[in-house]
Amino acid sequence: MSKETILVTGGAGYIGSHTIVSLLETTDFEVISVDNYANSTSRTYDRIESITGKKVKHLETDLSIEQDVEALFRNHPEIRGVIHFAAHKSVPESVLYPEKYYRNNISSLLNILEVGKKYNLRNIIFSSSCSVYGNIDTLPVSETTPLSSTESPYAFTKLVGEQILCDVINSNQELTGIALRYFNPVGAHASGLLGELPNSRPNNLVPVITQTAIGKASGMKIFGNDYTTRDGTCVRDYVHVCDIAEAHVLALKMQFEGKSSNRYDLFNLGSGNGVTVLEAIQAFEKTSGKKLTYEFAPRRAGDVAAIYSDSSKALKELNWKTSRSLDHMMESAWKWELHLAKNG
Repeated sequence: MSKETILVTGGAGYIGSHTIVSLLETTDFEVISVDNYANSTSRTYDRIESITGKKVKHLETDLSIEQDVEALFRNHPEIRGVIHFAAHKSVPESVLYPEKYYRNNISSLLNILEVGKKYNLRNIIFSSSCSVYGNIDTLPVSETTPLSSTESPYAFTKLVGEQILCDVINSNQELTGIALRYFNPVGAHASGLLGELPNSRPNNLVPVITQTAIGKASGMKIFGNDYTTRDGTCVRDYVHVCDIAEAHVLALKMQFEGKSSNRYDLFNLGSGNGVTVLEAIQAFEKTSGKKLTYEFAPRRAGDVAAIYSDSSKALKELNWKTSRSLDHMMESAWKWELHLAKNG
């Protein structure tokens, strides 16, 4: 049986690159990756090869340009599935530059769906986010939890993306799709050779922590200590990036094996555990032996107070659950930061 060819968009990015590793570790899929390197580097593919021993076919492509997407599918008609990661993803940046987020995040998805239809695209997995839930009073959240108002343009692009995908699938009997709502992916590959590497100053907590610990940053700010949480800081559901990556392989297999009961479906990918910012810092300090310097700052626009997941649907239907602890997340992230310090 021939392998199915999967297009991974944003494959040089954080979650995309770890998902490519998981895909290459199976015998079921061939991978083509595209990225415009807006927040990544082509060196990521060398890192993937150092882990898997396999070269990744990759192209520099801007998916917000329809002609470029047309050329991509025309030159690779073997593509049967897409995992669509490519998107701008900074909550605070989206508050400052909403038009940038609407143009890029929505147009890239539309281009893939419109062009892919002409080239026999059969399956798509959409990278969504727990940010679509907004500020929710009742936790944990499940896929059936009524959504609150989104708190940022970034979150709204993910909500719109889900609706676009659902509507297009309803109109296209040949296409199936799954939206995966990630909670907070953190950590790095166990080898220490692959991890989160933002091109600019990071906004996500764990790279801020590791860059502070290694001395790239002189200190860190905790945005808000007056939330109605157990220590006043935001609560998040942290999930190891490799657990997230493995969920994509399971979702793809379910699609290609025709085991999904719905042509469009969505799943939460979370641990079910809410962890405060201060608790995450303490976990890092424990695993690394490093003491962090931080200060409290005013709340950051776009942040929700608390969110964590009920992921029982993913367990029941995808046979997926998290397997790596918070300590492992912090330990692997620190190993990656140390690797960067030594090897660049």
